[in-house]
Amino acid sequence: MSDKTFIPRLGIPTTITVALTGNPNSGKTTIFNAMTGSRQHVGNYPGVTVEIQRGLCRHRDQTIAIVDLPGTYSLTAFTPEERVARDFLFNQRPDAVVDVVDASNLERHLYLAVQILEMGAPLILAFNMSDVARQRGLEFDLPLLSRLLGTPIVPTVGTRREGIESLLDTAVEMATNSVNLRVPIRYGDEIEREIERLGESIAGNSDLVTQYGQRWIAIKLLEQDPEILERVGQNVLTVLQESIRRLTAIFRDEPAMVIADQRYGVISGACQEAVRLTTQTRHDRSDQIDSILLHRAWGIPIFLLLMYGVFEFTFHLGDYPMRGLEWIFARLADGISGLWPAGGDSLIRSLLVDGVIAGVGGVTAFLPNILLLYVAIAFLEDSGYMARA
Repeated sequence: MSDKTFIPRLGIPTTITVALTGNPNSGKTTIFNAMTGSRQHVGNYPGVTVEIQRGLCRHRDQTIAIVDLPGTYSLTAFTPEERVARDFLFNQRPDAVVDVVDASNLERHLYLAVQILEMGAPLILAFNMSDVARQRGLEFDLPLLSRLLGTPIVPTVGTRREGIESLLDTAVEMATNSVNLRVPIRYGDEIEREIERLGESIAGNSDLVTQYGQRWIAIKLLEQDPEILERVGQNVLTVLQESIRRLTAIFRDEPAMVIADQRYGVISGACQEAVRLTTQTRHDRSDQIDSILLHRAWGIPIFLLLMYGVFEFTFHLGDYPMRGLEWIFARLADGISGLWPAGGDSLIRSLLVDGVIAGVGGVTAFLPNILLLYVAIAFLEDSGYMARA
């Protein structure tokens, strides 16, 4: 089986295509805006409603078409965003792929990079938020890390346009020169044997093999990728079930989990070699918190408890300003009513008291609850819990 599933274009293209990918909240769109300025447009990917941005820039007398793919954590096609990103990388064959990673949260963001490397894509890592990483005391041996991962690394600060020129230089160089592409991970004898068996079983599916490559398809089958499962025959699915049964018996876990663990092992080992003065290890404080909040058994009860806490925070704390607003509007209504004789019936009075004041007051009284709800949701999203939960 060939490891090179991604075939770069030959020669020097008149227009270089660079795909930007990365996890949500990695600063990818900021990098895109710094590259393209105002020369960009948004469109839906064919067949889905997921938006991608496209823009052009000129660099070193070279026209570069930059495509901002949707933010994604993985390339397994479980969501529309993952499917769009993966299909573009395989079908459009960009000349370079820039994976924007949060340098202050390295290990979690490098998981996507490892999957792109497995595709054999011409990858460049943009270590964004490098200033935040330095503030946290992180120091990177970039040449060593680049050699361990087998891909160029460019430190950037997208908000200040730092490193953008170097990033464009690297993209042009990668697009116009031959690149030594390699698959960075071997999964051990047991998994490699099953990958070999699955690769042989799909060899007859020439369209699928031509598009993705045997090894990559075999790995995705072990990961139970729904799109790949739909495109293989029953004979392949039979071999797959046997492979899953054997591997589950050996590792006492699903092959997808074992493969993910192997990838994180490679990432953790590279970070331990090339990251200095850091707590950025596989079991740092953030991961320890994740191991509790995202646990298989009590992760869902914790999530439900947090949602109940949001409910209590919103309505109990908001009850006090709500009563205050109701009191204010009630006094205002009494004051307006007092302008007319007792028992008098007036259309203007009814309009002001029963219509304007009662209507506006009834809506405004819920404003504290709405504000508190958005504060609680913003806190959960900014902490990163909602995305991972």
